[in-house]
Order: sequence, then C-alpha cells, then structure tokens
Amino acid sequence: MSKFEDRLKRLEQIGERIKQGELELESSIALFEEGIKLAKTLEKDLSKIERKIEILINEPEKEGQAPKMELFPDLEPGEEGHE
Repeated sequence: MSKFEDRLKRLEQIGERIKQGELELESSIALFEEGIKLAKTLEKDLSKIERKIEILINEPEKEGQAPKMELFPDLEPGEEGHE
C-alpha cells in the first residue's frame, strides 16, 4: 500500500475488525501488529507533510528576502501567549 489514504483506510478496517471481538487471539495479534506498523508509517508521512507546509508558509515572498522564522509574525515582540 503506497497511498496515504489507502493505508489510513486499512488502519480503520483493522481497528473495526479488532473491535468486533470475533477474531482468534493469533489473528487479533497479527492485525494489531499490522496496525501498529501502519500507524507508524502514517505518523512519519504526516511529519513530512507538516515540514513541507512549514517550508511553504515560511518561503520568502520576494527573491532575496529571508524566510520568516517566527511562529506568529503578526504579534508584537513580547505578546506571545499573553492576552
């Protein structure tokens, strides 16, 4: 399975099968192991996607301009988290 959506769908199917409680112990363990592996690869993919989004958001608007590194550029210095 290579597509993110396909792996997520498979993980959901595994969860549903285990929740039904109709599987033998060995089958449940095998599905649980597959689910853990899928969850870890999905987590890695989400981390990569987050990094790409951060890069795109912080990309300079004009050539030669440095990227914005602050988390909330609209706030004045010293305002972070204070209301």
